[in-house]
Amino acid sequence: MDRPVLSSLAAKPAFDGLKKTWRCDVVAGFLVFLIALPLCLGVAVASGFPPMSGLITAVIGGLLVSRINGSHLTITGPAAGLVVVILGAVDALGEGDPMAGYRRTLAAIVVAGVIQVVLGLRKAGRLAAFFPNSVVHGMLAAIGIIIMIKQIPVMAGVGTEAGPSLLADLAALPHGLAFFVPETAFIALVGLAILVGWPLVNARFLRKIPAPLLVILSGMVLGKLFGLADLHPGDAFIVPKDLHLGPDFLVAIPDSFLASISFPDFSRVLTLAFWQSVIAICLVGSLETLLSAAAVDKLDPRQRQSDLNRDLWAVGVGNVLAGLIGGLPMIAEVLRSSANVDAGAESGWSNFFHGLLLLVFVLAFPHVIGVIPLASLAALLVYSGFRLASPQAFVRTMDLGREQMALFLITIIGVLATNLLVGVLIGVAAKLVLHVGRGVPLRNLLAISYQVEHTEPGTCVVRVRGSAIFSNFLALKSELAGFPAGKSIIFDLTDAYLVDHTVMEFIEQFREDCVAKGGRCEIHGIEAHTAASAHELSARINRPR
Repeated sequence: MDRPVLSSLAAKPAFDGLKKTWRCDVVAGFLVFLIALPLCLGVAVASGFPPMSGLITAVIGGLLVSRINGSHLTITGPAAGLVVVILGAVDALGEGDPMAGYRRTLAAIVVAGVIQVVLGLRKAGRLAAFFPNSVVHGMLAAIGIIIMIKQIPVMAGVGTEAGPSLLADLAALPHGLAFFVPETAFIALVGLAILVGWPLVNARFLRKIPAPLLVILSGMVLGKLFGLADLHPGDAFIVPKDLHLGPDFLVAIPDSFLASISFPDFSRVLTLAFWQSVIAICLVGSLETLLSAAAVDKLDPRQRQSDLNRDLWAVGVGNVLAGLIGGLPMIAEVLRSSANVDAGAESGWSNFFHGLLLLVFVLAFPHVIGVIPLASLAALLVYSGFRLASPQAFVRTMDLGREQMALFLITIIGVLATNLLVGVLIGVAAKLVLHVGRGVPLRNLLAISYQVEHTEPGTCVVRVRGSAIFSNFLALKSELAGFPAGKSIIFDLTDAYLVDHTVMEFIEQFREDCVAKGGRCEIHGIEAHTAASAHELSARINRPR
């Protein structure tokens, strides 16, 4: 094994910087703990896993992954973006038995974690660039839509039978909501009102209280007031056979944290459904981790850069352990990470302290969790789903041009009509067909033509010819990653026929990072290209005028 691999495997120093930053990191870890507790429970319940499984994952992410990963301020744990993948795996592998589906999905998480470890060690963090931005955003929007479709009935206190497809579930929503339970619906609406209205509060000392914590506390108070534990509305009137009302309106938990530990079942490892689940977990989890880590780096006041390959294999290690003892898969989660930055975190120790506080809470106060209404958790997830598929996401994509909007919608429809993995592949295929239709030669789809010239000491000119698109830019991106800080880089795109949006966005991010590190970066030759839209990072094509 060569030295770079050994270096990537080396653990962080045991108490790296702790003496200098522990006060800031303890405070930030505590605030993130308050946010993570309800979200981890909600993600687990929505995924068809036991509630404690989300906390198991967050504890592992905090205590273990924070000590071996390559980022500084990211928080690792379960996230809403994986709900659809895990719920689909439980349904596909369970064959009608949710507990069997849970244990077989644990096995898929273990295998997906092993693949992530291998990918990280093989420096595959750069592969995230292979997926067009509009396809990734379409995938996330589709996940948001699915979360809302699945969780709105829970807000209403209505249990529904899963339909043959997601579109059938969407069509059945009005029928199910006609039998809503007023008590749970009121709790959920109060939770949504808090989530929407809390950012508008001006008092700084109140804004420091996490809105998700208020949602849970209000739900617990209202649940006690309404007597949710003893509520049986289905006894009062006839309910259709495809619906059920209660009595499961509260989170169900085992007597102890240790009793929630389960072990994986590898009996379906040779089936197609198992490997589809593995690939989906690995693909979505890896993409979200890499994109989130890169996004959090931009929030870091000290402008530190994450080692994305190390992040990938560290999350893989965490997923292997989580799958072995009954936890959900984890990612680097951007919302909790941004809260961590806002709370003044200085290092990865804030992630560690958030995991430690979660462990102490579930060991000392497990029965508190058992009085949390499911409607409150559903409200948190519906709000998260709406943020993923908000109107602003559609507007931002439309600003990039009609072809980007088309790819965005094709991916959403593909995911809703089939599944997450197939929908993403449909989006990628549509993007390639679009480029071929624009005149990109087939040989140029996977191979880029470029030349790096060192014109003078400290200055490099990168000349790109032909087409620079999402599917062929990996080679140049890898070479650029090896450039030392402080250089002057000039991108000469005069002879480029097509530069797509994904590459335009990468070049702009590279320019910002280069300048932030004391270097200089310029883009030449793009003036002669025709922009796909008025957006400064839209695709550019060099057509004769």
